Amino acid sequence: MIFAHGQLLPDSVLPTLLDTLEDEINAAKAMASLSPETVISALDALAGRLEAGEFDPLLRQYLPAGASLNDLLPLLRREALESKLKTELGDPPFVPQSHGRTAARRLPLGTLLHITAGNMPGLPVYSAVEGLLCGNVNLIKLPHSDKGLSLAALQLLTDQAPALAPFLYAFTFSSSETGTLKRLCSLSDGVVTWGGDGAIASLRSLAPPGCKLIEWGHRLGFTYISGYENETEELSALARHIIATGQRLCSSCQVIFLDTAERAEGEAFCQSFLPHLERAAGALHKPPELGAQASLSGHTALLCRIVEGRAEGEHLFSGKGCSIVLCPGDELELSPMEGNVLVKLLPQERLLAALRRQKGRLQTAGLICSPEKREALTDLLLRSGVTRITRAGSLSHSFPGEAHDGEYPLRRYTRIADVEK
Repeated sequence: MIFAHGQLLPDSVLPTLLDTLEDEINAAKAMASLSPETVISALDALAGRLEAGEFDPLLRQYLPAGASLNDLLPLLRREALESKLKTELGDPPFVPQSHGRTAARRLPLGTLLHITAGNMPGLPVYSAVEGLLCGNVNLIKLPHSDKGLSLAALQLLTDQAPALAPFLYAFTFSSSETGTLKRLCSLSDGVVTWGGDGAIASLRSLAPPGCKLIEWGHRLGFTYISGYENETEELSALARHIIATGQRLCSSCQVIFLDTAERAEGEAFCQSFLPHLERAAGALHKPPELGAQASLSGHTALLCRIVEGRAEGEHLFSGKGCSIVLCPGDELELSPMEGNVLVKLLPQERLLAALRRQKGRLQTAGLICSPEKREALTDLLLRSGVTRITRAGSLSHSFPGEAHDGEYPLRRYTRIADVEK
């Protein structure tokens, strides 16, 4: 399906739409600028209806099993959106600022093509929301895993505020259709990509010169443990995070690093953490087949590591619907996911060097430590390149006003024009 002109259209209209899209985009840009208040009012009203349960049947139809929009909805309320604008673009955000002989104006970048990932429900719409707040026309290439949630949300949003319709288009074509992707790139002033290294390299070859490539590439999250404030509470919270996210998000915990060089301490940790992970899996793996899928993912990943010769020195701690692998080395890497986490030994003195090998891919660190170590370890993690530090169970929680991968998106989606007085 395609979303255009505020309505859902069949894929068969794509060739015709591509032929007329440049004129439609130019017509939208020729209108008076899209006011942030129009966007905020529509989103706040829609979020209120969602929170009131008005669209629960729709969410049950489109959301994956066990998924929810609980973390996303607060970010769509008026207070959060106004705070985001103020934090990222200043207050007021679009009023010209005088600088001697000139006045600087902040303007939309123009047209943004969003190529979004499918690892978080609602992400395609939220990416477009950030573009709308800046007044951009937004073209959204939906991920294959999006089974209608984003299209339904865009329909609800433009029904709430028809003025937004000329600024929103969505497409469901395959990434292999490079001709279509290239045409959309040619219409865009910026391409916002949430993909991995391969997708980013491909887009660099498709986007024309002068088209800004805005990368929110795949990132890696981890937990660092150096003592505890409340061991039982913190480990239980970490276990719930690992199971609840399935480790599918950039902020999810892939590796648990322990501040020790002693293998025996690593084995003792795995034995003590496994019951926490099993309890979380039993409580959160609903329906039950999710637990079976988690176990299968863990065993499949282990077999792959054995075949590839990477399992030497590893110790598997297998649980019901989850597993822990104590690994040699200190490389931050992707876990088998689905409740199967890696544990590695990484004393503080080696922390910065180990993390710097993944510079550009670092994102969230969940820090568990004794209170007297928190300030020094926070500083060390930040100097290593981490862009976000949270408590044990909050790695994937979204907080109003936070940056994304160390940058403010709205600043990347706008431009500055200087006008001589």
